Amino acid sequence: MTSYGDTKKARIDSLAEAGALSDEEGVSLWRSAWLRLRKDPVFLIGAAIVTAFVLLAIIAPWIAPHDPAARLLIGEVSRQSNPVPEPRPGFPLGADDRGRDLLSRLIVGSRQTLIVGVLATLGGLLGGLTLGILAGGIGGWVDAAVMRVVDVMLSIPSLLLAFSLAAILEPSQWSVIAAIAVIQVPIFARLLRGSMLSQRHSDHVLAARALGVRPIPIVFRHMLPNAIGPVIVQATLVLAVAIIDAAALSFLGLGNPDDTRPEWGQMLGAAQPYFNSYPHLAFYPAICIVTVALGFTLMGESLREALDPKSRR
Repeated sequence: MTSYGDTKKARIDSLAEAGALSDEEGVSLWRSAWLRLRKDPVFLIGAAIVTAFVLLAIIAPWIAPHDPAARLLIGEVSRQSNPVPEPRPGFPLGADDRGRDLLSRLIVGSRQTLIVGVLATLGGLLGGLTLGILAGGIGGWVDAAVMRVVDVMLSIPSLLLAFSLAAILEPSQWSVIAAIAVIQVPIFARLLRGSMLSQRHSDHVLAARALGVRPIPIVFRHMLPNAIGPVIVQATLVLAVAIIDAAALSFLGLGNPDDTRPEWGQMLGAAQPYFNSYPHLAFYPAICIVTVALGFTLMGESLREALDPKSRR
């Protein structure tokens, strides 16, 4: 008859075997996220849209059937009867009110849209990193001063602030980029500050301080690399917002006035007088903007969930 002690010992041994460590090597946070993302259909759809958009923007000048600035059908434009040429062979989407091929302008316009979105996001990211490092790395009165500036910027509606900045500057592509970059700075600054504050009292930072490491190396070698992950994910989401904001400013006439270099928001604004009679002039650039923004949003949301420890439980 088995004694109580033997039963208890066997139970402990079984639990020890069940909880034994695996011989498999561990994986990093980004490696674990990628293993999840490659099986996530939402991420794959978003990545496919973004990849197609980037490739289209790169090869746009070589695959556009016509010169986007050439008024090939200007002879058929009649303000009284037919101001917008209809689709025909060689012009599958027709032309705009100036006789320029609409398909070619959509294809080439993807490059300008990508340039504006990427540069605006990079500008906001660099500004936000600078303020976030100052606030989260130094702390004290510097943190208080930076955060009060950020609070003031966040208290103003983003699109209104961008509109005001773009209106002050001369209408151009660079004024749109600068205006959108400024409204994104407080988003990245607040996010990075919060991440760095959570790293300030972590074990590896306390160990570095105990070993006499100077504050600047601690910030850039120990705190910043561990706090930059959420900021990178946020940049993916903000890129979609930047494209939409750029289209809004161009629609309001604050973008690049040179329509020989088409941009989707600019095309949307130029189609405003023809909304009722020729809605396709606005529909095509609008659907392009929405699709690309959706791709970046799907990819960013999936990446954020994959990097979130709570969602991996």
